Amino acid sequence: MKKVAVIGSGSWGTALSTLLASTSDEVVIWSREADVAESINKEHVNCRHLSDSELPHNIVSTTSEVEALINVDAVVMAAPSAFLRSVCTACAPYLDPQVDVLILSKGMEAGSHKLMHEVAIDELGNPARIAVLSGPNHAEEVIKQGISAAVVASEDAEVAKRFQSLLSRPYFRTYISSDVRGVEACAAAKNVVAIACGIAVGLGNGDNALAALMTRGLAELGRVVCAIGGDPLTCMGLAGMGDLVATCTSEHSRNRTFGEALVKGKTLQSYQEETGMVVEGAQAVIGLYELGQQMNVEMPITAAVHAVLYEGESPEDITSRLINRLPSEEFYGMTR
Repeated sequence: MKKVAVIGSGSWGTALSTLLASTSDEVVIWSREADVAESINKEHVNCRHLSDSELPHNIVSTTSEVEALINVDAVVMAAPSAFLRSVCTACAPYLDPQVDVLILSKGMEAGSHKLMHEVAIDELGNPARIAVLSGPNHAEEVIKQGISAAVVASEDAEVAKRFQSLLSRPYFRTYISSDVRGVEACAAAKNVVAIACGIAVGLGNGDNALAALMTRGLAELGRVVCAIGGDPLTCMGLAGMGDLVATCTSEHSRNRTFGEALVKGKTLQSYQEETGMVVEGAQAVIGLYELGQQMNVEMPITAAVHAVLYEGESPEDITSRLINRLPSEEFYGMTR
C-alpha cells in the first residue's frame, strides 16, 4: 500500500506501525502529543513509548487528523478503548467511507455494552470494511521482532485477508476469523482476569492458584462469548487462551502488574499516572459487569474485580468470596 494511517501513538500503535512499514510506502502515526510527533519525525523514536527502539524511516507522525487520513489506503485505530468513540468521531469527516479500518482497541463500552468494532461502526459507518486484531502480543516484543501470532476478524473475509497480508511476517503470524464478536469479547474479558491474577500473586498465591484462576477465567470468557452470540471455540484460540496466558503471566502486562499494585495500596489513577499506561481491564470490567447483570451471565471473577475497583471491597475480601463459592459443573453456561 502507498499510505497507512495509525491513529494513536501508544505502545501498541507504535509497535504495529513497524510491521506496516515493510508493506507500505508510508506509515503516518497520528498523535495527540506534539512532542511524540516531533521525536518520530526528527529522531525516528517515540519519546514516550518504546523509546529504546528506532523506527523505520518511512514512519512519520502528525497531530492533524486531516494530514494523517488524506489519500490513505487503510487505517489502524490504536486508541485506548475509553477514547475510541471520540477519536472515531474526530476522524470520520476526513476518512473515505470505503477505506478498510482495523481496530486494535480491546474493551467494552460502559453503559451501551458495545464492543469496540460496534463503537467504530457507530461513528464511521460501513460495517463491512471494519476488522479487529487480537492475540498474545506485547508491544515490547513485537517491536523487537520477537515471534508472535494474532488473529484478524472481520465479517467480510476479503477485508480480513487484506489486513492479514498487510501484517504477516515470518515473526508475526496472522490468522483470520469471521467471529468478530467472539474475538472482541475475549479481548475485553481477558484483561479483567489478568487484574484478578495480579491480585492473587500480590497476595502471595502460587502457581496452582494462578493456573486455576486463569482456567476458570477462560470458562468465564466462554459464557460471555456464548451470551453475545459468538463461537465458544474462539476462546480456545489466539484471542482467548493465547492472549489470556500472555496477559495473566507477563511482566509486560499492565493489567497483571496493576493487580499486584492494588494489593500494595496503589490506586488506578496513581498507577496510570506513574506508568503512563491505560489499564484497559479497569474500563472493560464496568461494561462486562453490567452485561452480566443484564443478561444473567454468571461472572464471579468479573464481579470480584468490579467490587475491588468500584465498590470499596478489599483484595482479601474478594479472595474469600471466590474460594468460598460452591464448585459447579466445569463448563456450565456454554453451548457445545
